[in-house]
Amino acid sequence: MTFFSPGMVKPSLTLRSEPIHADRWVVAGPRRWLRLEGLGLLVICTVLFAQSQASWWLFAGLFLLPDLSFAAYLLNRRAGTIAYNLTHTEVGPVILGLVALMGFPDALPVAIIWGAHIGWDRMLGYGLKYDSDFDHTHLGLIGKAAKAARQTG
Repeated sequence: MTFFSPGMVKPSLTLRSEPIHADRWVVAGPRRWLRLEGLGLLVICTVLFAQSQASWWLFAGLFLLPDLSFAAYLLNRRAGTIAYNLTHTEVGPVILGLVALMGFPDALPVAIIWGAHIGWDRMLGYGLKYDSDFDHTHLGLIGKAAKAARQTG
């Protein structure tokens, strides 16, 4: 059994996909479930943060920190895609959470905030980026690409 059919985009660090075809986006029910998972992640991370007794000022101050990865797009699209995807996958907060549990407890609130940010983005429909265009994500088209697709389709 193969996980990839011929012509299907194989995942990579940059989620390369050329050319992009509209039939490859996550749509309808699965897209809604993935966004609901994002909401769940946001809620559980927010509850865990509240239990951590850390300052809500820390939460507010760090919540948008992963979005600084957008600055890498100033270098080029590939660098931006890599930076964005590295800071917007659940792997980072999980590793940081494990580091916290292994003796660095001050890292735990940061891991939780990072996870909350990722949940927030997924809930809103912002997925990992393909390097073909900023508006192409694993959850579908966003921004100008989504608007153009609605006007033509």
